Amino acid sequence: MSVSRAENEFAVRLFRRLPRRYDLLAEFLSFGQNGRWRAELVSHIAAADPRQVLDVATGTAGVAIAIARRTGAGIVGVDVSDDMLEIGRRRVKDAGLGGRIELGAARAEELPFADGAFDAVAFTYVLRYVSDPGATVGELARVVRPGGVMSGLDFFVPTNRFVYAAWWLYTRIVLPVAGMVLGGRAWWDVGRFLGPNISTHYLRWPLQRLIEAWEAGGMENVQGRVMSVGGGVVMWGTKRV
Repeated sequence: MSVSRAENEFAVRLFRRLPRRYDLLAEFLSFGQNGRWRAELVSHIAAADPRQVLDVATGTAGVAIAIARRTGAGIVGVDVSDDMLEIGRRRVKDAGLGGRIELGAARAEELPFADGAFDAVAFTYVLRYVSDPGATVGELARVVRPGGVMSGLDFFVPTNRFVYAAWWLYTRIVLPVAGMVLGGRAWWDVGRFLGPNISTHYLRWPLQRLIEAWEAGGMENVQGRVMSVGGGVVMWGTKRV
């Protein structure tokens, strides 16, 4: 088993007990800002007026549904978690978008699509769960057509020392304890994992290195917007023609 696949399976096991509460967890960790971050990501996809969009790590299909409501695109959503996808399919059906959104299993590191197959690619909370974020960015960019767009969202680490101190206490102490109270052992496990995972990722892959990885993958005009005093970051760029 490759390291990357093992890390995928670790993420699946970690979140397996949470799919019905996954969106609540994201909102909780982000102090209710996750919706704003998603809207920012979706705005960069919608601005390109795409016809075909790939949503990677679609989870319960929240981003895919938001893109469908902002555009006339057909959307393919992929994820490594069958549990998340099951809930996502129900959400898509309930939203009346079954004819425009198709969900299936796939890994961000090995997408089963041709080069340039999509006008736009969106991805959320992906790069912290792969062994080689740079190679994964390149694989995501591969399926964007020349002139198409890519946008990604993840948690971030505040740079202001006072905000960072509060963030550190929250992610290391408050989040696990509150998770245990609200959701039991599953939320305790995820709460203990997320803070250190976010910190370690950005020690290895600071924002400038991520921008360089996007550029190496064929993207240009790559930008990042740090949001909510450093709690999240949205990135976007255009595929070189």
